[in-house]
Amino acid sequence: MSGQPNTRLADLFGLAGWSKGELARLVNRQAAAMGHPQLATDTSRVRRWIDMGEIPRDPVPRVLAALFTERLGRVVTIEDLGLVRHGRTGRRQSGGSAEHPDGMPWAPERTAAVLTEFTGMDLMLNRRGLVGAGAALAAGSALSSAMHDWLHSDPALAADAPRLDDPLHADPAGYDRYEAAPIGSQEIEELERSVEVFRAWDASRGGGLQRKAVVGQLNEVGGMLAYRHPDHLQRRLWGVAANLAVLAGWMSHDVGLEPTAQKYFVIAAHAAREGGDRPRAGEALSRAARQMVHLGRPDDALDLMKLAKSGSGDEVLPRTKAMLYTIEAWAQASMGKGQAMRRTLGEAEELFVSDKGDVPPPSWMQMFDDADMHGMQALAYRTLAEHDPAAAGDAQRHAKRALELREAGRDRSKIFDHISLASACFIADDPEQADTYARLALTSMSTNSSHRTWDRLREMYRLTGQYTGFPKIQDLREEIRLALPKGQWKASGGTGGNSARV
Repeated sequence: MSGQPNTRLADLFGLAGWSKGELARLVNRQAAAMGHPQLATDTSRVRRWIDMGEIPRDPVPRVLAALFTERLGRVVTIEDLGLVRHGRTGRRQSGGSAEHPDGMPWAPERTAAVLTEFTGMDLMLNRRGLVGAGAALAAGSALSSAMHDWLHSDPALAADAPRLDDPLHADPAGYDRYEAAPIGSQEIEELERSVEVFRAWDASRGGGLQRKAVVGQLNEVGGMLAYRHPDHLQRRLWGVAANLAVLAGWMSHDVGLEPTAQKYFVIAAHAAREGGDRPRAGEALSRAARQMVHLGRPDDALDLMKLAKSGSGDEVLPRTKAMLYTIEAWAQASMGKGQAMRRTLGEAEELFVSDKGDVPPPSWMQMFDDADMHGMQALAYRTLAEHDPAAAGDAQRHAKRALELREAGRDRSKIFDHISLASACFIADDPEQADTYARLALTSMSTNSSHRTWDRLREMYRLTGQYTGFPKIQDLREEIRLALPKGQWKASGGTGGNSARV
């Protein structure tokens, strides 16, 4: 007992709206349902958890995490509740804990447990039809501060796997206990192939349709990591976990589950580092940076990109560096920093062409090809054009080249390219061409589950406002309204962080 209030638990308790007596009764009922009928919690014990910082023994933290997850409709972990025993009581993310937001960095032996717990709660939300949103995103500076020293240190696999035979161990409601057992290289190869299948599906149709499957697979891998395999297999398994966590985060971001996405990106960085793959950890953090730019927080994105670039280590390939630079350039463009953006894109181009291809790229970089390079440049210039309309011409040039190079199966990227091209045409005062490219984007929207395409479409809709006197554009505006799902007009976000105004 710390004697200090657990402010994390207190904050979530206030959001949940229970009385202390209600929470005590719910804990007892939930614990009995999870196989612990002997548990007897009362109001005074709940008061000690909240007001005195007492950390209850298992299974109570897991029971509380399940209860708050269901009540609040978003994933709530033991860390979120401030109920982890490694030297931390609950502290607000927004004050007093900037060095370690959300309990980061985790001890090595905690990564598999956090991964399994979080995915299990996420699956529970899916099964019960809850929303899974509503938490706050951690600031990029706070994440960078918390993870800097940890990411730059040498990874070390835990000597022992987490114990699963604790008699007080109870699994969070909503997912089954995974019986840890050894697996071999063939099983890991099958898992690696499944990642490729999920990645291809996401690129084609967006994250909405397969997100639950990816989260479920990641949950299974978390259980596998609880068994201590030989180092060469354990590292490959960590690599699978990192790849699945990035996919789960990207799919969550794609459907608007932003705090959930950020958590998966952080989990991915931890998993990659545990597997000794610092470039993968840096790429995972770059995804969190892209998320920040999309949400209109470029300052946070730049903080994350500094860590992603410096934490990637010396083994990072030139093409991977180029990809990181394009994200940094997009953040600079959204701030109207044209000179900095052009300089950064110039470095990205030099790095990209300097990659001779003599070292095969990792699987997670194989989709960043010439088309993606031009697509990111188009996005950066289109974003800058909001501040400097002269950049619209460069945006059109890169978007057209990206479309010429796009391979089959990259349907979502093609939608983004068409929207970037149409938006740049509107900014360049060419509504005729803009209408053509906008309609090409609309033809593919119905088969895609990406909310990000809707965000960008709303941004393009805003640009059509000055052309409402054109009959074709008036028709286009109506078609855009029909293409967007109901309830989407009030959402905000999109390229450059501008709110959709209609």
